[in-house]
Amino acid sequence: MNSKFLDRVTLELNDIRDAGLWKEERVIQSPAGSQVKVPQGDVLCFCANNYLGLANDSRLVAAAAQGLKERGLGLASVRFICGTQDRHKVLERKISEFLGYEDCILYTSCFDANGGLFETITSDQDAIISDSLNHASIIDGVRLSKAERYRFTHGDLAELERHLIASKDKRTRIVTTDGVFSMDGDIADLKAICELCDKYDAILHVDDSHSTGFVGKTGRGTAEYCGVSGRVPILTSTLGKALGGASGGFTCGPKQVIDLLRNRSRPYLFSNTLAPAIVEASIACIDLLASTTELRDRLEANTMRFRSGMTEAGFNIRKGVHPIAPLMLGDAKVAQEMAKRMLAEGIYVIGFSFPVVPKGLARIRIQISAAHTFDQIDRAIAAFTRVGKAMGVIS
Repeated sequence: MNSKFLDRVTLELNDIRDAGLWKEERVIQSPAGSQVKVPQGDVLCFCANNYLGLANDSRLVAAAAQGLKERGLGLASVRFICGTQDRHKVLERKISEFLGYEDCILYTSCFDANGGLFETITSDQDAIISDSLNHASIIDGVRLSKAERYRFTHGDLAELERHLIASKDKRTRIVTTDGVFSMDGDIADLKAICELCDKYDAILHVDDSHSTGFVGKTGRGTAEYCGVSGRVPILTSTLGKALGGASGGFTCGPKQVIDLLRNRSRPYLFSNTLAPAIVEASIACIDLLASTTELRDRLEANTMRFRSGMTEAGFNIRKGVHPIAPLMLGDAKVAQEMAKRMLAEGIYVIGFSFPVVPKGLARIRIQISAAHTFDQIDRAIAAFTRVGKAMGVIS
């Protein structure tokens, strides 16, 4: 290996450490849940995307085991060769029905779904207009397209409208946004965005990864929450968060769009199909969520309890209703130190800093689950209060 190259990489790593931006990967020795086992002992987990507490649900685990027994480890192929089983089609149909779309296509992740969307449905004759805080997978997906690119300041609908006017001569305009922004818990104003898309004949794409299954009265996502169900033409989301927490993603939309993705989308055409165990667990998950709102209702109550308790304690928690509850700290080293002290208190949280969030906006992103009990939530608030006072974050 070229020594100059390794020296340059080492210097860059040292800069990351010195700035307090090092991303340490903690080791978990148990399944995901409200409580997990780490080398230091059992701790309460408040940093997972396990919103509905289904990542180790016995019903989903049993379904996955059945899929493993009946259909094997995997298909050893991509879908159009010999990688499609009947159960993949069942899952796609159930997702479409649950979310109210004509068709659905599975990917190995939502990152791949976003990565394979824009270059497939656009060309240099088109334009893509993207929220500045969109997820990295949307950003990377847009970069793969030859379409003209516009970016509007997060949530600035006046700027979005200006871009729609500026791109009026393009064949097709795609407006793309997260439904829920993963670092802030902000919910996009889809009603206003839909109005603009209708006014200027643009197509809306929403990534609903931090929404599907629990946002909205029946868990159908951001569109349901915003009262625009049926008005979001293209939706991408994940099976790896609320819907069981394993892996896998999907795109929903009109049949013509999904057919084009099946024939042209590179991550779909060149990646092995989703493992049978995950397919069966996901089918069981969709069936469960279609039958009851119990888990999303419990999550809503837990979220309200945590947000109100932390706010009353004096912490700067971003306002909102989502189970993502960012504790804003500003300084990366403060965020890392607080997360370290919280682990010693038996609470597993992670500090987030640049480049995951903008410089100067470091935070601890706390995430609530339906699996948490009120007692666990109160214990977390008490621990944050002790550590916050000790560090001078609150008085």
